[in-house]
Amino acid sequence: MSPFLQKTTRILIVDDDEDDFFITSQYILDIEEGKFYIEWAKQFNEALELMRDHAFDIYFIDYRLGAKTGVELLQLAIEAKCEEPIILLTGKGNREIDRLAMKIGAFDYLVKSELNTEKLERTIRYALERSSYINAIRKNERKFRNIFEQSLDAVFITDINLQFRELNKASNELFGYSSETLLLMHLPDLLEDQLLGERLKHYLESGQDVNDLEMDIITASGDKRTCILSATVETDLEGKHYIQGLLHDISNLKKTEWLTLQAEKLAATGRLVRTLAHEVRNPLNNITLSADQLLQENTDQEAGVYMDVIRRNAQRISNIITQLLNSSRQAEIEVIAGTIQLLLEEVLAEAADSITLKEVALVKLIQEGPLTILSDHHKLKIAFMNIIVNAIEAMNDKNDAKLMIRVSGKNGYAITEITDNGCGISPESMGRLFEPYYTSKRNGMGLGLASTMNIIQSHKGFIEVNSEVGRGTTFSVYLPLHEE
Repeated sequence: MSPFLQKTTRILIVDDDEDDFFITSQYILDIEEGKFYIEWAKQFNEALELMRDHAFDIYFIDYRLGAKTGVELLQLAIEAKCEEPIILLTGKGNREIDRLAMKIGAFDYLVKSELNTEKLERTIRYALERSSYINAIRKNERKFRNIFEQSLDAVFITDINLQFRELNKASNELFGYSSETLLLMHLPDLLEDQLLGERLKHYLESGQDVNDLEMDIITASGDKRTCILSATVETDLEGKHYIQGLLHDISNLKKTEWLTLQAEKLAATGRLVRTLAHEVRNPLNNITLSADQLLQENTDQEAGVYMDVIRRNAQRISNIITQLLNSSRQAEIEVIAGTIQLLLEEVLAEAADSITLKEVALVKLIQEGPLTILSDHHKLKIAFMNIIVNAIEAMNDKNDAKLMIRVSGKNGYAITEITDNGCGISPESMGRLFEPYYTSKRNGMGLGLASTMNIIQSHKGFIEVNSEVGRGTTFSVYLPLHEE
């Protein structure tokens, strides 16, 4: 059943001629099936206010309204978000007016001299049915538009060449660019791996969808974010292909997974070390005590030399066990408030001789405003010294060795970036970087970075590492800022 046959249909007739209003309204009232409530508005502004307020279900507008026209009223009503059907009436047919009215948004165009009850019944019925369909579409469009705009994931549309055409707010926040800038860019422009961008473009151009593809994007500030991309190839009404995509930022998840893995490694190693320490120290104590007893009982000088060798090496083993235990257990810290800037100045002062001897150029980009943290000053200096010493040693063979220290505050953290242009770290070594006893140094024990990670985690901070073989490495240390 037609919508206007089920309930009273409210109709507004906008006409400055009362006779024409009477004739039109009488035709409508003669419709057998249907209930109607009809009002008359003879003033342009009066009608516009009613249309803005959505006061009626359908509007009949005369083309001639004194000094103004029905087309002007139609245009202003559409601009005011009037969604009810509007039908333009005119004294005689005019194809140009007809086309203009329909282009602006009129539902129909009728000639007054051709009006009758049958034509008006059909016009009202079609207009209300069409309006019902359009309103349902608009409602769904608003619903999905809200999902699009309010999504926490970056949702975007590109053309087939991956140039952005539409983006939601989360896209701006993820990429760090304004919408105006992004609309001039292509998705591959933001990828760290340009070859991946080319493969992605070729893949989508062939009509294939992308599901959960992991990729690293570079933001406007130069930060790297790890994301999962899902994209589908769609076709518009004109038969042109476009890409509809969603990027889910998993950087924090990856970071959490990595930190959890390091913590689990340290915990497992700690259990192993404590077991070994117990099993080794018991017989080691017996060896030491026996050596001491033999020294007391034996006055032979040559035997005394050998006993001394035994005691020194037993002590060396004991010291190694102590170092292993200290690197594997959670560091006990006593914190006081202080600035990260002052702490780093002290660390660099202690490393000054090494920096000078190795002819390393030191570049400091340190935020001037104080960045206060809670720290165990001595232990945190050890952690930073371990990183800086490793950076200096990574540049042994460089003639243009450069060490950059950058300090800034962001998102509640004091961030210290230590960058060298040394040999870099291979992907194989990167996965074991903070693993106790793993080292690439000839005489290293592999406890420096393990101890560093332990200290930083004890300060409720974390470390990120970015490296490229042959170009250098950046250690980024994040420590929570302290507010008085």
